[in-house]
Amino acid sequence: MSDAAPEQPSRPPGWLSRFVPHRLGLRNRILLTFTLGVAVLAIVLAFTTYGLTRSTLLRQEEDSALDQAFRNARQVRATLRAAPGSGAAALEVVPDGESEPFLHYRGEWENRSPQFSRDNIRPALQERVIDDRVSAQMVYEEEQPVLAIGIPLTDVGASYFEIVPLEQVRDTLNSVRVSLLGAAVITTAVGVLLGVWAARRAVRPLADAAQAAQAIAGGGLGTRLEPGEDPDLQVLAGSFNDMASALQYRVERDARFASDVSHELRSPLTTLAASAEVLQSRRDELPEKAAAAVDLIVADVGRFQNLVEDLLEISRFDAGAVRLNREDLLVAEFVRQAVSVSSLPEAHLTVDPRAEELVIQGDKRRLARVVANLLENARYYGGGRVDVTVEPSQPEGEDIVDVQIAVEDHGPGVPPEERVLIFERFARGVSAGRRGASEGAGLGLALVDEHVRMHGGRVWVEDRRDGEEGARFVIELPAELA
Repeated sequence: MSDAAPEQPSRPPGWLSRFVPHRLGLRNRILLTFTLGVAVLAIVLAFTTYGLTRSTLLRQEEDSALDQAFRNARQVRATLRAAPGSGAAALEVVPDGESEPFLHYRGEWENRSPQFSRDNIRPALQERVIDDRVSAQMVYEEEQPVLAIGIPLTDVGASYFEIVPLEQVRDTLNSVRVSLLGAAVITTAVGVLLGVWAARRAVRPLADAAQAAQAIAGGGLGTRLEPGEDPDLQVLAGSFNDMASALQYRVERDARFASDVSHELRSPLTTLAASAEVLQSRRDELPEKAAAAVDLIVADVGRFQNLVEDLLEISRFDAGAVRLNREDLLVAEFVRQAVSVSSLPEAHLTVDPRAEELVIQGDKRRLARVVANLLENARYYGGGRVDVTVEPSQPEGEDIVDVQIAVEDHGPGVPPEERVLIFERFARGVSAGRRGASEGAGLGLALVDEHVRMHGGRVWVEDRRDGEEGARFVIELPAELA
């Protein structure tokens, strides 16, 4: 036997979930729910009101018709007592009106108008009157409602009947039906307006929370939600603010830690760098193995210095202490100078003629660091020739508002799933571990992203345009003609 527990029956969904699709947004679901609720309520009230009105009108019409029929029956009885020979003569005393009188007297049927016939009086009604019972019955003739009333006149051996048309009742009910339909439509429309108002009011706290979360994600760690007066929303706002405070404390603590560590490392690192320079100056006097060790020390100390400088720069970003010294820069000339003083001065540079006169507002030192970091990245991970291009982002014939600086390499490229990750701090992609020990700590591209965003631009990585294997890092900055 199997020891598996029996499958529990799933909980049936609520009746409302069958009609409200979950693909709709929260605001639209609230609006749709409110509208459906008001519409159902309006329809129920309309049907109930119509039923009560119809019942009341028919009862009033029946009471009025019975009173009139009894009066007419008494006159017929008096006439038959005075002149028992003629039933037709007895009907002549009935005053003219909307109703049609009938008389069953001595086995004969008498009536005054051919509008109705004895066939309009159902046999069941005739039998009840013959049994000496006053009766009334609603019947439909050619879809028109009529009221048939029967009154026994036992003392004169006759039965009196009246057929009363109910056209006025029908017309009144039609008017009531139209009015109730219009009222239901108006009520539903008002419900829609109230639903829009209620949906906006209900979703507004969520929109505020979404904006606050977006502001925090953008670096505004001091963003908080107003508690408000609603006790339920106060719980949400309090939890959100506690979370934001904890996140702010942790981020600021980590930033202070990186800054403090970097500062503490600077002094011994300066001593190590000075010692390494002394050893490097006497390299020729050292044995071969010792000289190789000195080369390794000098290289590692250099990388260590770069790492500490990057950490200090990152800590300045986190502390909001970075200030740009903006100046007008001719893009083409600036990139030429930045490439010439980088670690890859032999990189192939191509400048679009339209970019020769483009000017950007930027911090020269920081943008030069951006170009240098991209070239370092290409040197570490790319391999082969590195190409640098400067061109407007707009096609020929359009006004130039942006300039693109691209660095292409012939390396393995960057997989699509890593093209956002590599711009995060200490992220080098899943293939970084295969590239040897000469690579950086994963801060270079993060600094590129920070600097470019401070200049109002953006940076991304894509495949090479020529279809060959490799990566193309693109910086886009706002520019204008000189």
